[in-house]
Amino acid sequence: MPRDHRPSKSIRVLLAEDQGMMRGALALLLGMEPDMQVVAKVARGDAIVDAALTHRPDVALLDIELPGMSGLEAAAELRDQVPDCRVLILTTFGRPGYLRRAMEAGAAGFLVKDGPVEELAACIRRVLTGETVIDPALAAAALSAGPNPLTARECEVLKASTDGATVADIADRLHLSESTVRNYLSAAIGKTGTRNRMEAVRAARQQGWL
Repeated sequence: MPRDHRPSKSIRVLLAEDQGMMRGALALLLGMEPDMQVVAKVARGDAIVDAALTHRPDVALLDIELPGMSGLEAAAELRDQVPDCRVLILTTFGRPGYLRRAMEAGAAGFLVKDGPVEELAACIRRVLTGETVIDPALAAAALSAGPNPLTARECEVLKASTDGATVADIADRLHLSESTVRNYLSAAIGKTGTRNRMEAVRAARQQGWL
């Protein structure tokens, strides 16, 4: 539809997606909706808040795994700095832990990318009415999975160990003693039911706890 045929008050959308082809396709498809206008497109998580402050979108459509800052971290910053902007998480990774973290960060919705664009557009409209929109299958999985058993420090230590860092490296990076790091790693391994820290990292990532 030609832009001058749009309603005088279009829904302003910010799009954060690191894959250029996906970002362009989503912008094109949403731009074809008669009541929507993509006002900003960013490829990095640490560019989201600045773009939102500049363009003042009604809805921010965020991927989770972005360079610079995750979409979940950006959602929390948007809640504080651009409170009028509703956040909708759109991700390939439908993990229960991600859903819980998104809701804690103030997101108004959580969808996976395999749905039709018409459904996405409808969800954008729904979150603007005050609804919370969650993929039903993921909501059921999150309820059955239960809460994240890892503490914030245990998550932090696991994240610091993902690049093959030694206990000494992790201790130096997080300003902890080596014995404290070992204690946190041991606790995380026990809570995830795994045999070593790399298995614990994989298990925690699969659940969306990291």
